[in-house]
Amino acid sequence: MKKTLVGVLATAMLFTGTAMAAPSGTVQKQLDGLTKQHEFPAALATVTDDGGRATHYVSGTAELGKRVPVPRNGQVRAGSNTKAFVAAVVMQLVGEGKVELDKPINHYLPKAVKDDRITVRQLLNHTSGLANYTNYLGLEKFEELRHRYFEPRELLDVGNAHPVTNEPGAKFKYSNTNYVLLGLLIQKTTGRPVAEQVEQRIIKKLNLRDTYWPGVGDETIKGKHAHGYSKTGNGIEDVTELDPSWGWAAGQIISTTKDLNAFYRGLLKGDLLKKAQLDEMKKTVDTAGEMWPGVEYGLGIASAPLSCGGRSWGHGGDIHGYETRGGVTESGRAFSVAVTALPGTFQDTPEEANAAHDAMLASVDAALCGAK
Repeated sequence: MKKTLVGVLATAMLFTGTAMAAPSGTVQKQLDGLTKQHEFPAALATVTDDGGRATHYVSGTAELGKRVPVPRNGQVRAGSNTKAFVAAVVMQLVGEGKVELDKPINHYLPKAVKDDRITVRQLLNHTSGLANYTNYLGLEKFEELRHRYFEPRELLDVGNAHPVTNEPGAKFKYSNTNYVLLGLLIQKTTGRPVAEQVEQRIIKKLNLRDTYWPGVGDETIKGKHAHGYSKTGNGIEDVTELDPSWGWAAGQIISTTKDLNAFYRGLLKGDLLKKAQLDEMKKTVDTAGEMWPGVEYGLGIASAPLSCGGRSWGHGGDIHGYETRGGVTESGRAFSVAVTALPGTFQDTPEEANAAHDAMLASVDAALCGAK
């Protein structure tokens, strides 16, 4: 039985659902299906071919109840795609000899977790067994937390206060707590804020002009964007403005579909990492029972099978108001799609929510397999 998409980093099941056949037709037709058939207010997508040429697509309206054009390549909250950026910085530090993958995290952050066996690698690939702090923040009453600022250590304390899900290394179990620890690891190792390290080492290096890590207290999206919507205790609300600190190193970044393509292309081409570190990043673990059949998780990136053969690499992101999915093939063809609500916001049943999410995944498969 399929899992219900209740979304966000709170449950943080990127790529959750079941694999389905790619829909026929063009990328534009698929985006129109997301807005018309599945009722997302807006959908945005970018196809980047293996030569680096980007083509943008939009559908729907930028503001619910109005006819406002959706900005091409508009900014969105990228949610858990942040993890891939953070993982890339950690792997750079590994390449610089400042971090060892198989050393306990407590070696770098004394007493950060109760179990001295938990390693940096296990944080990166979600096999640490640490409880997922977002399950315990009270995000089901998002309207009460929307404007609250969280310190990273608060988030870690919440995760540490709850029972582990498994022995370290025993199995894959997605937990945002892992990436809070990795953010703290980056800060401890470099002596600088994780946001600055991501900007200097990733964003500037790849010239991602529309990607940034919001500063403390910044609840806005700075560039052109479509509004994001979420179901709260008050009904469906415009939640474009929110404090993303509860996501921090697990989900705070703002980006565009074009920049996400450029990031994953650059990462997989070796523009950010030495071959040894990229090879480590691509060592995967089975996600059986957590994601759809065939999906494997590496060190901050996931690998998914394509209907046309081969596999894609990427991540995904769920945060109130926005969902993003995408990937890049070994040839360098990339696709990212974003919608301006989580599945389940405008759909009436869990089955309809899952169908909406499956349509997102199918659009990725079709575009990576050559749809134009």
